Amino acid sequence: MFTESSSTATIVRLPPAADGERLLTFDELARQFRVSKKTISRWRRWGLVGRRFMFDGRPRIVFLQSSVNRFVADNAERVRRGTQFSRLTDEQRGQIVERARCLARSGGYFAEVGRQIVQETGRSLETIRYTLKQFDLEHPDAAIFPRLRRPPQPETKRQIFQQHCRGDSVDELASRFCQTRTAIYCILREMRAARIMELPLDSMGNEQFARLRSEAKGQELLRPLPETDLPTKKPHLPSGVPPYLASLYDVPLLTRAQEAHLFRKMNYLKYRASKLRDTLDANRPERRLMDQIERLYDEAVATKNRIISANLRLVVSIAKRYVGRAEGFFELVSDGNISLMRAAEKFNVSLGYRFSTYASWAIMKNFARTIPTELRHQDHFCTSHAEMFNATEDPRTDQYEQESSQLRRESHVKRILGRLDQREQQIVMGRFGLTRGQEPLTLKQVGAAMGVTKERIRQIQSRALNKLRTAVEEDRIDFDMAIAGPVSSATSQYDPD
Repeated sequence: MFTESSSTATIVRLPPAADGERLLTFDELARQFRVSKKTISRWRRWGLVGRRFMFDGRPRIVFLQSSVNRFVADNAERVRRGTQFSRLTDEQRGQIVERARCLARSGGYFAEVGRQIVQETGRSLETIRYTLKQFDLEHPDAAIFPRLRRPPQPETKRQIFQQHCRGDSVDELASRFCQTRTAIYCILREMRAARIMELPLDSMGNEQFARLRSEAKGQELLRPLPETDLPTKKPHLPSGVPPYLASLYDVPLLTRAQEAHLFRKMNYLKYRASKLRDTLDANRPERRLMDQIERLYDEAVATKNRIISANLRLVVSIAKRYVGRAEGFFELVSDGNISLMRAAEKFNVSLGYRFSTYASWAIMKNFARTIPTELRHQDHFCTSHAEMFNATEDPRTDQYEQESSQLRRESHVKRILGRLDQREQQIVMGRFGLTRGQEPLTLKQVGAAMGVTKERIRQIQSRALNKLRTAVEEDRIDFDMAIAGPVSSATSQYDPD
């Protein structure tokens, strides 16, 4: 009797027709089912049992008819698909390529083109995909889908991330941009980490938070908003306020204790998120860490919105004083809301002032810059030639915007300087005066301080600047804003030495 075994069975010397069982070789089985030997090899991995017998002194793998029948019964669908397969001829392969090129010119994606050709030819999707990918690999100059072999560009990555944020699935994005699921996941992690690195996490009171000795003390700052014992009064609605602005007065005002609690909570959340972001590796970001940072930032934004919503009526009351013929009421409210948001970011609750005092000053100061004095008093000089009182553009810049821009520039410079080693950083900071209170030094002065020649300093500086340019391009930083201006001016002034 024959005992069934795997393909590594012991070689037994038996005649081909032992026990009346029919034996089939690879070639015979392939001809019987009209499949390739490669298909038979796949069937063996899926459970088709083969035997080793000696034929004319040589070991050969054969298959018992009973084993073949049992495999066919257990894998009928798999066998049916295998028997329907036939090798593509050169003519058929050329027709598939030309059809794919025509569909691609009409705007079809790789997956859509493959499914369309499957319906037209009856071939398997794997066959169509392999044929098209192999053609693009062998003919890169005439590739149908060149993006399959080219890494996605930064603009493509941004589109993938934006569309995923709008709700598109990974499978849809992989099909649309001719990428694998793994590549899409990598792009999403990369873009998510880049967005986290740009979050505005500057907070007021960092020194106070750094002194917290335990996590429990920090949690005290995150407790729910304290309740007030004062009776709730119905707010007085000013006359002339549109109905959809009247809803602002339904939000209760904050007490001094509630206001201080919300500001401390907002800044502490941003402080914790900033500390976690410092440990984030942008090249290999951890999903758990990014989830924590985004959760803290979202809580900080929600807390800030709670503060702003309780003070929106302040903007309305101030805007009513400045409304005139040149400035519409709603334009002033919109401008004042922006000033209110900026004030919430800059307010230091530890000084003991109420936020409404600081915000009122910031809003009125902004109105004073944007509304010329002659237009504020226009109603006192009514004439028939109102066009003579045209507004004059204020050439002064916004102090808040200047501060934000300067902080962004310093952050960019600090980040790209981290790409350099200690000696390169020392040379670049000395040459271009990047240290506060220090003027730019010449090559000779830097060389004297480091004990090397000025020519050696020039060489190291050139290498460091090349690294910085590469870092700027990789991080997509505005080169002129971040470092080109200081570097170019300092270089032109001190390079001759």
